[in-house]
Amino acid sequence: MDRLANHFRLLDKLLGGKSKIPVGVSSCLVGDKVRYDGDHKHSVFITDTLGQYLQFNKFCPELEIGLGVPRKPIRLTKNKQGLIRCVQIGNGSIDVTDSLQDLADQQASWHQQLCGYIFKKGSPSCGLGNVKIWDKEVFEKRGTGIYAGKFIENFPGIPVIDEDKLDDPLSREDFLGRVISCWKFRNEFG
Repeated sequence: MDRLANHFRLLDKLLGGKSKIPVGVSSCLVGDKVRYDGDHKHSVFITDTLGQYLQFNKFCPELEIGLGVPRKPIRLTKNKQGLIRCVQIGNGSIDVTDSLQDLADQQASWHQQLCGYIFKKGSPSCGLGNVKIWDKEVFEKRGTGIYAGKFIENFPGIPVIDEDKLDDPLSREDFLGRVISCWKFRNEFG
């Protein structure tokens, strides 16, 4: 906890209570009921602790591309050509892969202002390396959600983490350190 406390002291010193560091976050993690089941995955640590220092730019790509709430769930599936696609469970003809990738490209103007992004673990749009990929009805491996993958491709220098990794002290401290470094770099060098 000492390193985390050091990060918070540094943030207090750097920000001086005047501003917050801009960070993207999956909307469901700040309490918005945008998940496929109409629920949320609110993280008190994110909103109450990190929220003291971070300005959250919340976003739900699935909602933004027109999937309603509630909605049929989507998942990552390997198609006949061996490509990973994001499709509706039970109706593989509803493929939202291109829509999610295009959306990430369209959001580049505000993405480039971020100093970090907190994604939703396991989400077929937002998960980081822990999303189940299916081959027909058989779980094959894990990968990254479509929207998150495109974000990382577009902005490889912006730190990313999923909310589950925030529970690990070393991962959390590393993420916050990289967010602070990104913010300091942008403020010093524009």
